[in-house]
Amino acid sequence: MPSPEAQAMVDMLKAYPIASAPTLAQQRAAMDAAAALNPLPGDVQCTPVDANGVPAEWIDAPGADSNRVVLYLHGGGYLGGSITSHRELTARIARASGARALSLGYRLAPEYPFPAAVEDAVAGYRYLLAQGIAPRAVAIAGDSAGGGLTMATLLALKQSGDPLPGAGVCLSPCVDLEGVGASMLERDALDPMIHKDGLLDSARQYLNGADPRTPLASPLHGDFVGLPPLLIQVGTWETLYDDATRLVDKARAAGIDVTFQEWEGLFHVFQIFSSLPEAKEATEKIGAFIRHHTTAPVGAA
Repeated sequence: MPSPEAQAMVDMLKAYPIASAPTLAQQRAAMDAAAALNPLPGDVQCTPVDANGVPAEWIDAPGADSNRVVLYLHGGGYLGGSITSHRELTARIARASGARALSLGYRLAPEYPFPAAVEDAVAGYRYLLAQGIAPRAVAIAGDSAGGGLTMATLLALKQSGDPLPGAGVCLSPCVDLEGVGASMLERDALDPMIHKDGLLDSARQYLNGADPRTPLASPLHGDFVGLPPLLIQVGTWETLYDDATRLVDKARAAGIDVTFQEWEGLFHVFQIFSSLPEAKEATEKIGAFIRHHTTAPVGAA
C-alpha cells in the first residue's frame, strides 16, 4: 500500500494537474515551477556547461567521484521538462550513487522533433568520453520520456559503434509511442500523471510524421542484444506499467542483466517527489545499482 504521503500527493496531482495548463508554454512553466516542491540542498553545486553544443549542467554533491558520471535525461513527454524541473531529483541520484551528474537540456518538440532529442543525448555522452570519462564509468538515466530516451540513446550508440556505458536506468519509462499497453486504459483512473490521449498527442508532435514503431522513437522495437545492465523502476498504478514490464521481458529475452523494481500503489515518476518515503527508498536503490555497475569489473554479477 502507498504511504499516506503518497496518497496525499495523488490527491493533489489529481486536483491540480500540470497538463491542464492551456498552452505548451504554460505547461513547461508549470513543470519548472513545480520544482519548488523539492528544494535543492545547499551543499549541492550546479555548474552550466556546453556539452558538444547541448546545454547541460554539472550537478555535484559532496564527495562525488569525478571519474564516475550519471548522464541524466529528464522526462516531460519530449515537449517539456528541463534541467530546472529535474534538478533536485538528479542531485539526489548523484548523491546516492556517489557520482557526478550531467543533466542534459536536450532540444524539445514541436520546435525540434524526432530525432533531435536522440542526437543531443548521443552528443552529451560523447562529450563525457571526450572529457576522459571511461564508458564503463557512465550510467545513462532518465524518467518517463527520458527513460525512453535512455533506451533510444543506448540503441543509437550501439548502432554507431560507440563504446557503451556501464549501465542504463529507466524510471517509469515510455518506450512505446503507440500506447498499446493494456495498462494505458486499465490503470487510467489510478495514475494522476499520464493518460493515453495526452501521450498520443505528445507522440504526434514529437514524431512529426515519423513511424511510431521506429526503434529510436519507440525503443521497445529495438534490438537489445549487447546492451549494458538495466535498472527499471515503475509504480503499479501507472498507465505506463506495461511499457516497463514489456521492456523488462524483451531485455531479458535478449540476455540483458535486468533489475526490475516495482512499488505497489505508486504513480508515474513518484521518485521526483523527495518528501515521499517511497521516493527516498527508490533513490537509494538507484544509487546502489549505479555504484555497482560503474565501479565493478566488467562481467560482475
